[in-house]
Amino acid sequence: MNVLKSLSILLTTAILTMPGVLAAEDFSPSERATILSLGPWPPALVQDSGNRASGDLKAIEFGKKLFNDKRLSKDDQVSCADCHKPELAFTDGMALNEGYKKITRNTPAVTNLRWNNWFGWGGEADSLWAQSIRPILSRNEMAATPSGIRRVVINDPDLSCRFKATFNLDPAGLGKHELLVLIAKALAAYQETLVTDVTAFDHFRDALLAGDRNAMSRYPRAARRGLKIFAGSGRCTFCHFGPRFSNGEFSNIGVPFFVAKGKVDQGRYGGIRTLKRSPYNLLGKFNDDGTAKNTVRTQHVTQRHRNWGEFKVPSLRNVARTAPYMHNGSVATLADVVEFYSDLNEERLHTDGEKILRPLNLTDQNKTDLLAFLETLSSGLVTKPGSPDPFRECSSVSRQ
Repeated sequence: MNVLKSLSILLTTAILTMPGVLAAEDFSPSERATILSLGPWPPALVQDSGNRASGDLKAIEFGKKLFNDKRLSKDDQVSCADCHKPELAFTDGMALNEGYKKITRNTPAVTNLRWNNWFGWGGEADSLWAQSIRPILSRNEMAATPSGIRRVVINDPDLSCRFKATFNLDPAGLGKHELLVLIAKALAAYQETLVTDVTAFDHFRDALLAGDRNAMSRYPRAARRGLKIFAGSGRCTFCHFGPRFSNGEFSNIGVPFFVAKGKVDQGRYGGIRTLKRSPYNLLGKFNDDGTAKNTVRTQHVTQRHRNWGEFKVPSLRNVARTAPYMHNGSVATLADVVEFYSDLNEERLHTDGEKILRPLNLTDQNKTDLLAFLETLSSGLVTKPGSPDPFRECSSVSRQ
């Protein structure tokens, strides 16, 4: 047994010292610190103080049912799940979807959203529950109305029962906006549970922290080389940092923001205006945080000229499963994204654009390696043990 163990150690050492293979000491101290800062994953899931339904089992189950219910749209045409398909990592696989009209932004994944500060490509919402309202009311997406949603819930015995069981309120006694907000809060409670699992990268990062060479050796060689670019010379972590691989803010990376002739997508500039005007923002009456501590960002965010052409810096978790890319779905594959940054056109950045951006000028091998690394950031969802049906009292109602 000791002989076998010695041979295993020798073999591992030989592999780690082969040309082109990166071991722990091949990362600079700065690169190592950056890599370690990209975890651990997942972070603790803290309840949303602005949403009374956050973390509540009944709200989660009710929200899941609502997420799959086409009656939240005009004429019962489309559900949330029709555009955020579980089998496509909660995206739709399309450049630009068509609800009731063709939309102008790519459908983002709805995973790992609990840790966001802003929601939507332009940050039009400051909470997940407010963001859940936006597509329901959008004339181009689900095209519903608050009064229409209220009728659906009140007139369906099963939904009405589940609503009462979740919120201890009779939906018939609520106004249309109050009821819509609670529906959105249940939807948010469900979406908060859509957390991606640990990835091959996370295992490598944890092994690096522990100094476990054997575990590190399981990480693909090309991915290690790509990680070195990502954490070092590529400067990718200037925007894609932390366990979520995103700063959660907005950047102009030179993707055109023209929608049609004479029409532009204002990006973050328009998003701030929409946020400030929304009756559902955290500054309004529907915020459940009595301390108002969660309103600071919304109070102080202001429009600036530089916000034109800025769009959300997306998380890179599950990035290999969420093509196509960019706010307008204009980049078809992940390899194309790598190419985009390698040959970045700085002339497309306006004068107040991102000074940190520059072409990476990657070699073909660099591109292959960086792509290999990005492909190790994907996984399925964290699976949780099943729980008893929290709506058993509604079973007899639904059969009537």
